[in-house]
Parts: sequence; C-alpha cells; structure tokens
Amino acid sequence: MTDRRKRVNSATNSPKKAPLDIGQPDTKISRMRMRAAWMYYIEQMTQNEIAEVLGVGRVTIVRMLAEARARNEVKIGIQGYLSDLIALERQVEQQFGLDKVIIAPLSQPDNDPIPAISAATGDYLSGVVANGMRVGVGWGRTLLSTLSYLEARALDDFTVISLLGGISQPRRFNPAEFAWQFAQLFQGNGYLIPAPALVDSVETRTALIERCGLKSVFEMAEDLDLVLLSVGAIETASSTPYRIGFLNEEHQSSLAERGAVGDLLFHFYDKQGRLVDHPIHDLVMSVGIETLQKVPVRVLTSGGKEKINALLGAMKLIRPTVFITDEESARQLLVLAEKEEG
Repeated sequence: MTDRRKRVNSATNSPKKAPLDIGQPDTKISRMRMRAAWMYYIEQMTQNEIAEVLGVGRVTIVRMLAEARARNEVKIGIQGYLSDLIALERQVEQQFGLDKVIIAPLSQPDNDPIPAISAATGDYLSGVVANGMRVGVGWGRTLLSTLSYLEARALDDFTVISLLGGISQPRRFNPAEFAWQFAQLFQGNGYLIPAPALVDSVETRTALIERCGLKSVFEMAEDLDLVLLSVGAIETASSTPYRIGFLNEEHQSSLAERGAVGDLLFHFYDKQGRLVDHPIHDLVMSVGIETLQKVPVRVLTSGGKEKINALLGAMKLIRPTVFITDEESARQLLVLAEKEEG
C-alpha cells in the first residue's frame, strides 16, 4: 500500500460525528412523511401533486412537511428511513455480495429515476470524499446530475481523473466536463484524457498514449482510492453514448449481435459480465477493466428499466463495492438475478 493510500485510509477511518438519532418510529405515517419530503425537496413536486400521489389532502401534506422540518429530517438532504427500502437494500447486498447498497425512493414506478439516484449519489459522495484521495470518474447523465447534490468544500491533495476520452466533443455530457466540475467542487486537481473517446486505429491509440503525453494519466489511474461509474445500455438509443453521437446504429447492432447488454467506459459486456469480442475495444481511449477491478472502493450508480440487463452484467464484471440505484430498478434487478439462477 502506498503512503498516499495509507493517509487516505487513516482520514476516512477517523472518528466521525454520530448521526442524529431522531427517534423516529417505523410507522405508516412516518414512511408517508418521508416520501412526501422526498417528493417535495428532491423531486420538486408541488404540494398538490404530492397530495394526489399519496391520496391525502393538501393540508395534510403541508403538516407533514412542517413536521419533517421540525424533526430535523430535512436539511440539505433527507435524514430518516423507509423500512421497506432498508429491507430491499439488504436483499441486494446479500444477492450480489456488496458492501453497501443505497436505494432512492420513487413516488411513481414510471418516474425518471435519475434525479433520485443522483441525489442519493451526491449525498453519499459528500460523506466519503476526503483529503488526499485520488478518485477516478466515468461519465453520463446520472453522474453529471450528481453535481447539484454534492456538498462543495475545500480538500487538500484531492485529485480527480477522468477515465475516458471525449474532450474533442464539447457537449454537456462530455466525460471531461463532469470530471472537471467534480474536481472544482472540492478545489482539487483534475486530470483529463485529451483525446476522442474513440480513435480511428490501434496505431493512433498507441501513439496518443505512448508518444503524446497520455501515459502519465493512465498510470495515475493505477493507484485510485475510489472509482465512480455508471452503465450504458445497448438495447436502447436513449443511453448517453448514442444520444450524443459517440456510437452509431451500426455499432449498436453489431454489439447486440455479439450479446452485449451494456458498457462501462465503452467496454461492452454481456449479461454474464464477459467482455464481448468486438473491434471497438481496440479503439477506445479509456482505462481498462482490470485496472478498475483493483480499486478498493468501486461505486456503481445507475438505474432505469432499460438498464436492468446492463446492471446485472456490471455486477459480475466490475464487482462494485457500493451500488446506488432506485427502488424499481433494484426490484427488477433482483427478479432478473433470481430468474437467471433458476
């Protein structure tokens, strides 16, 4: 273990302030109150909309929100718990052998899960990043949305490394953009891979790494304390790589024919977590899967009905230590895993 890694472990394992014990009973009313608070403060629904979803009057919602504030359940995030989600978290942990699972509630099963997942991810990261850490990050809509929920503060010797190229396309969902903003929030140093996500040949990839100064960034990725990743899905064109034009229909079709269900940093894999045999892997400017698998804390944050197969494969490929998702995705993932085992 490097001296830097020892310092980080010492910082992250130091005594922390105990969480507030609000003495909240596990009742139907408390669960409804917490759902109302989540919808209002995280999903930004109106009081009338919440009342309609929960089947109560608007005055009841106003009273619940006031009580949640009085109990200190609502601060920047939401303190409290939903017993059914805790049980679901434990099921997912046991099914996949994970250290920690965080499941964000949804007010409606068909709601876009990204805002809820991003809020939960931002809250988790705010509590674990520390001085001296070296964090590798992926990209995508889910990760970019977490920026709004991070508790910005100055950290000493904090480093963020983008694990995928893409700087040649200055778009909102560019891998470099997320890494840079993430580093800025903690006044850390950001390191990018200044190259396209996909290059035109193996020779170009080799030249960029060996002769154009990118080798040092890849070497830094060999000594990460935490990696933050999200998955993309092959079966839909709504995933970020397809929507912004990194991959075309021909890529998508040929990958699907080879059994690919999803990707991590443009590493395409099947439902069993095996990388598929496809020439695109020789053209990707990203850190390798073997490097990611060695990182002590591997955070996977993703959800959505179109990503369930991709999530199942990612569990086997990257073997995350921390998994953050929404309640509907978690339930569907468990059903699929049990079906595969049966």
